[in-house]
Amino acid sequence: MLEEVERWLAARSWSVTDRPLHRIMAAKRATNQSVSVVLPALNEEETVGDIVAVIRHDLMHQVPLVDEIVVVDSGSTDRTAEVAAAAGARVVHRDAILPRIPAVPGKGEVLWRSLLVTTGDIVCFIDADLREFSSDFVSGIVGPLLTEPGVDLVKGMYDRPLGGAAGQGGRVTELMARPLLNMHWPQLAGFVQPLGGEYAARRSLLEQLPFPVGYGVELGMLVDALHLVGLDALAQVDVGVRKHRHQDGQALGRMAATIYRTAQLRLARGHMIRPALTQFERSGDGFAPRTYSVDTEERPPMAEITEYATRRVA
Repeated sequence: MLEEVERWLAARSWSVTDRPLHRIMAAKRATNQSVSVVLPALNEEETVGDIVAVIRHDLMHQVPLVDEIVVVDSGSTDRTAEVAAAAGARVVHRDAILPRIPAVPGKGEVLWRSLLVTTGDIVCFIDADLREFSSDFVSGIVGPLLTEPGVDLVKGMYDRPLGGAAGQGGRVTELMARPLLNMHWPQLAGFVQPLGGEYAARRSLLEQLPFPVGYGVELGMLVDALHLVGLDALAQVDVGVRKHRHQDGQALGRMAATIYRTAQLRLARGHMIRPALTQFERSGDGFAPRTYSVDTEERPPMAEITEYATRRVA
């Protein structure tokens, strides 16, 4: 590990217990910064309501840390939108945001569009499939942005149990993202959960970043933020244990391919074939190939979008 990364781990890796809520709130009052929480959601009716309810109870009613909770529905076919609204979130459909640009499927697409329908100086992203959710996930990663002026982006770090075994989650992280980062961006080798969906950043940074529309958004954002603001402006906070729905091996394969493509684009912009991933599924008389595109469309920095610039002026 680079000496720079060892120093960073000592200076920019914290625990949620390092910043009690009263200290975070004092910093919020002193700096007069607002906080938005965004949940990207696709068919998460089983979990999204509980997450919204916990954040509202702990961080809006008991302590006024969070100023707004926005659930961006990515085309759910279940009751995600109704459940989220009943729990107290403002629900916005992906397709209703910036309608002149047709939406494409993908998590990054939703996160990018959320910048247009939120107002916070700090934006905190939380995945909508978390179980046994704790508001520490929000306060833990927002805290450094309020108390440390030099920090621009904070990732959550946590254990990810799989099938009852501790530390076995995050398979795409260990098999794809971590090797990529260690080999090509060794300054980022200290991040425990580089692909984690729980992170917060200053709007002033987010609006300058391109957003890969799919699962490559977390890796792309981390790499681009490193180049834009430097390692010392990035941090991570231990928030405990993350429990969520796990995907099957083929879905993870497609995710890994998309993440690799995101890294590839950042390593060598230029003329490359449009990539595809072929997987196999057993059919009645053998194995049938299924081919998926893993090209990673990216949205430009939000600061370049006319509607966003107009909104900021207004």
